[in-house]
Amino acid sequence: MDAVLLIGRVLFAAIFIYSGIAHITKTQALTGYATYKKVPAAKLAVIVSGLMILVGGLYIACGVYADLGALLIAIFLVPTALQMHAFWQESDATARQSERTHFLKDISLAGGALIIFALVGAGADFGPSITGTFFNF
Repeated sequence: MDAVLLIGRVLFAAIFIYSGIAHITKTQALTGYATYKKVPAAKLAVIVSGLMILVGGLYIACGVYADLGALLIAIFLVPTALQMHAFWQESDATARQSERTHFLKDISLAGGALIIFALVGAGADFGPSITGTFFNF
């Protein structure tokens, strides 16, 4: 089961590591998109969110502070789903469906991240954690 857990962690984290790198290497393009979506302080938001998901993904993939990594990812995903994929504001049916798919993907991934956070907090062995320090008295 350890191999399955490792594979699962890496597969879950891969999208965040890739996206985090893209946020940093393609800041200009993503800032334009964030500006279009009316994100306040778009460039700063792109950089900070990129670092959050890159670090979060690396923590989960490596099994070091996976709970903190999962929390960073969940904190990124929920507002992103609401701000960037507001399907209910789309009038075009194709755009509405595309945004709904992205919204549901982000919400589902946030749920997965929260499950990782809870599992580590409950004692699942993902390596060193912050929840052990704060929640296990």
